[in-house]
Amino acid sequence: MGQSISPPIELKRAMKEMREIWIEKYRPKALKEVIGQKDIVERLQAYVKAQNIPHLMFAGPAGTGKTTCALALAKEMFGDMWKSNFVELNASDERGIDVVRGKIKEFARTAPIAGADFKIIFLDEADALTSDAQAALRRTMERYSKTCRFILSCNFSSRIIEPIQSRTAVFRFRPLKADDVKGYLKTIAKNEKLDLSEDGVDAIVHVAGGDMRKAVNSLQVAAASGREITVDVIYEMTGTAKPEEVRKLLERALSGDFIGARNQLDELMIAYGLSGEDIIRQIHKAIFDLAIPDLEKVRLVDRAGEVEFRLVEGSNERIQLESLLAYLVLVGSTSSRKA
Repeated sequence: MGQSISPPIELKRAMKEMREIWIEKYRPKALKEVIGQKDIVERLQAYVKAQNIPHLMFAGPAGTGKTTCALALAKEMFGDMWKSNFVELNASDERGIDVVRGKIKEFARTAPIAGADFKIIFLDEADALTSDAQAALRRTMERYSKTCRFILSCNFSSRIIEPIQSRTAVFRFRPLKADDVKGYLKTIAKNEKLDLSEDGVDAIVHVAGGDMRKAVNSLQVAAASGREITVDVIYEMTGTAKPEEVRKLLERALSGDFIGARNQLDELMIAYGLSGEDIIRQIHKAIFDLAIPDLEKVRLVDRAGEVEFRLVEGSNERIQLESLLAYLVLVGSTSSRKA
């Protein structure tokens, strides 16, 4: 029997780092720690000071602090007994009318604990509830408003029926600014003793697009490699093509080199493991960086939107992406003739 080979120090460190999810480890514990949503935090702190809240609705993109604000609000409102007076449900798991008539109603009808005036039900991804479930929820919100407050979280407020919207105070979260995300990532990197380069931070910000959860998770994945976290490591670990490579792909097609552009598309999809929808989203961003007239950009965005719709509907991604490249070749040849 041979001796067992112990993992190298770098791998041990990476394994230790991955045992805890950083998005939970570094989640703000108080409202004042929430970044990028100053106006919302100030309004919520006023509710805490008054020790009373109406029904609330948090609407906005993923990873902008909706769940964090709900948890922090409950902790500051109820103190050490917050877990007894707070329940979190995810509507995307149980989205039918039964969950409203069962779990939600059962919790709402019971009295608060430890002298609290009311309890809080946090319903995450509430826009996944069916119309019947939302109608039942509206009645529950009215009936048990003395003992329970609801906080609804959703990505698209338009999917919440109007009777519920009119019964809530709506807070609209916006994508986080690049500087806010950079500052938070550098704080985590300092605490975890990571070798994070400046271009690596910029790459994470680009990949995240204002989503702090995605940014922190990307940093943790990159840290698991045990290497210096550079721009190359970020794009490699997150499966995202470099913006300059996508731009070169479009420029090659616009120059009339269809076969070269097609071969480069193959390289991108194989090297980064991208799907057709991933590619088309990055192409959409890269269009605005092309040195072509605005009218041509409008035509390209319109065409990219049509291709994305076809991909979502199940069309063959290879055929659709190559048709987009062919369209770019035609646009490029038309522009050159006009010039």
